[in-house]
Amino acid sequence: MWFTGRWYEVAVVSTCPHYMQRKKRNPVMVALELKHVPSQHNFTMTTSTFRNGTCRETWTVLSFTNTPGQFFHHVARFGADVDSFVVDTNYDEYALMMQLSNEKPTGNKTTIVKLYSRTMSVSPAALEKFKELIRHHGMSEDATIMNQHKGECLPGEPTKEAAVYHQVFGPESSKQNIPAEEQQSDVRPGYK
Repeated sequence: MWFTGRWYEVAVVSTCPHYMQRKKRNPVMVALELKHVPSQHNFTMTTSTFRNGTCRETWTVLSFTNTPGQFFHHVARFGADVDSFVVDTNYDEYALMMQLSNEKPTGNKTTIVKLYSRTMSVSPAALEKFKELIRHHGMSEDATIMNQHKGECLPGEPTKEAAVYHQVFGPESSKQNIPAEEQQSDVRPGYK
């Protein structure tokens, strides 16, 4: 089984009050497509979500690190370095991801824990593993946001109802708009 492919962000919790406030206002299911780019030694992650009635698509480059299951990217908008860790996965049902963010200008450190599923629902056993992980890191499971499915908004599949916006976040790049036709689409999975 491959870690690459389509996943859905089913649940999330964070130590950042601003992030949690934004997610509570719009607890929508996020679809993502993870692809390995062997020639560039990284992954691309395309996420799609409804925001204010519009299908928003974001493209992030996740760089490999020396630790298996750990990736890095930089968010220029916040001056934040983000380390992402695959904490647990069975590859075909669920994945637990933890992100540790350090905003350089302010020194603000944030932890985000996400539960991904291959489908728009998740088993009770996977949800319990997610709850155990957030308790282990001192976060309250009462703060968990269970995302809701609010319609199809899948990466690479624009909807008739809404325009699709593309943004790029890379290891050292700033946020920029890119046309959909310039996105890399002929990569193949390669990470187990």
